[in-house]
Amino acid sequence: MNKNSMSLLSACSKGGSCTVVKNNATGPLKQRLIAFGLLKGSEVKMLECAPGKSTFEIKVGNVSLALRKEEAELIEVTDVR
Repeated sequence: MNKNSMSLLSACSKGGSCTVVKNNATGPLKQRLIAFGLLKGSEVKMLECAPGKSTFEIKVGNVSLALRKEEAELIEVTDVR
């Protein structure tokens, strides 16, 4: 994957990191993700991926959280490394 191309958070691999470009969630989910620090420009590190990439454990700043695949697909990222 080209590191500067836009992608989804769900495409990031274990141990990788990326930068949030856009949060496409709506309603309470969007507010929850913002509260956890998933904002434009935030650095995200992929800690773990469940088999089949059904859930993801990520770290944003000092916060670790788990996202379902459907939630991770709402986050656009770039600069994947």
